[in-house]
Amino acid sequence: MKIFYFLIITFVFTNTSYAQPAKKTIKPAVFTPVTKFKPPVVKTFLGRNTNGANVTIEEANQLVTLPLKITDDKNTVYTISSYQFMYRKKSVIENEQTGKKEIAFSTVADIFKATPLPKVWKDNISGGIQKGEELFFFDIIVNDKLNRKFFAPDIKIIVK
Repeated sequence: MKIFYFLIITFVFTNTSYAQPAKKTIKPAVFTPVTKFKPPVVKTFLGRNTNGANVTIEEANQLVTLPLKITDDKNTVYTISSYQFMYRKKSVIENEQTGKKEIAFSTVADIFKATPLPKVWKDNISGGIQKGEELFFFDIIVNDKLNRKFFAPDIKIIVK
């Protein structure tokens, strides 16, 4: 009986060893170096304003309707892939403990794929802007001519 099991096991292993495919020669991988992309130095404009601009209420109402513009030192304009916009709005609340009115700020924000802002945003913001409020465009992603994406500088506009 032991010999019978030994013959079966030997037969199974010898048949499977012949069933293995012949080894294929593996070609070495071809290394193609990728040129590292160095994004150009760009500036972000909203109208003629850059980051940190202080504007009047009338100017802020106009800026809400204008498109973002991203350019480099050669005045090459880059297309915007997406950006986020945050509006820091001033409001008045009543303190429940003292009953006095206090100034508070709330924020509304969203991500957009096109510039200028959509009509509903323009309508809700323009006309109601007050001193001390902020318009903040951030996480601005732009494309170059070869469709490579990179970040452009943020822009914060403060209403004085």
